[in-house]
Amino acid sequence: MAQTNMTEEIKKNLKTEIDKYKQVQKDYHKALSQRQQLDGQLNENVAVKKELDLLKSDDNVFKLIGPVLIKQNLEEAKENVAKRMEYISSELKRVEDLIVTLDKKQETHRETLEKYQQMFHQAQVKASLSQPKA
Repeated sequence: MAQTNMTEEIKKNLKTEIDKYKQVQKDYHKALSQRQQLDGQLNENVAVKKELDLLKSDDNVFKLIGPVLIKQNLEEAKENVAKRMEYISSELKRVEDLIVTLDKKQETHRETLEKYQQMFHQAQVKASLSQPKA
């Protein structure tokens, strides 16, 4: 009887650990998606910066706001792009750090899952050995 309770307890712990692992995996994939999106935004802004660097100070620059193009100062446009790139870069760093942390969590959960699976298997073997032979 005690063996059955132990098996049930291990089974419960195993299920809890699987749920935790699935949540970390979900968070990890979300962070990867965020990183991909931020990479795309950074690349777009790098391209815009290159284009702005080609312009002369008296060239016209327009910013799209909704359906309307608004004339903008070249230096102001360059500053806006630089600030955007700085912000995206800091967000990218934050997401990269999160990915590293989540990767370590996944590894820890995998190791714990393996341990519980071994314990569960051993408990099942013990239970089958202690069963009275018919």
